[in-house]
Amino acid sequence: MEFQPIATIYNDFSTKFGLPRQSGMSEHLLSEVVMEPRFSNIEAFRGLEDFDYIWLIWVFAPMGKREWSPTVRPPKLGGNKRMGVFATRSPNRPNPIGLTRVRLVSVKADARGTVLTVAGADLMNGTAILDIKPYLPFADSVPDASAGAYERQPAPLTVDIPEDIAALFSETQLAALEEALSLDPRPGYQNDETRVYGFAYCGYDVRFRVESGTVRVVGVES
Repeated sequence: MEFQPIATIYNDFSTKFGLPRQSGMSEHLLSEVVMEPRFSNIEAFRGLEDFDYIWLIWVFAPMGKREWSPTVRPPKLGGNKRMGVFATRSPNRPNPIGLTRVRLVSVKADARGTVLTVAGADLMNGTAILDIKPYLPFADSVPDASAGAYERQPAPLTVDIPEDIAALFSETQLAALEEALSLDPRPGYQNDETRVYGFAYCGYDVRFRVESGTVRVVGVES
């Protein structure tokens, strides 16, 4: 069985560290889904603009190839709780395929072909897209469903970004950065308030530490 990518997604996150761990958690994070020439016929998207949200089916390849394991330790659950891989969204799967719900901002054709602008993706820059499907609220949403070990998520952290650093980003880029930082990118088992962390964003290495519930950006490196 073979599959071929139909598109590639592009955004400001070139590494997985710092990237929102679930879709919809950073609604200001905009990405472009650029279709491959073979699948770029605008007629293939007729009617898609009538949907607010779509599903992206994609490949974990940019996040690194690792052998699958029947059990994993999800970092966001503290790294100490072992769970079955099929009860998590770990990338260490038999088939490294992801499923993401994103808000559809626009569908347009330009020199690159057909391009979908989407918001709220949890995919790295350069990730291959295998398929696109419309999101149907009456079939895809179950608001009262149990979320198992993920039922309780911590409240967002306060974010402090110095003005001179904030000025490096556009309004939308800054909003997406604040959302990503508020979600606490650190693994759940790391809580050293003196440690400085960093992740790649918009061509910069954003350096931060977490102190008493506040994420403080302490510098950027280009």
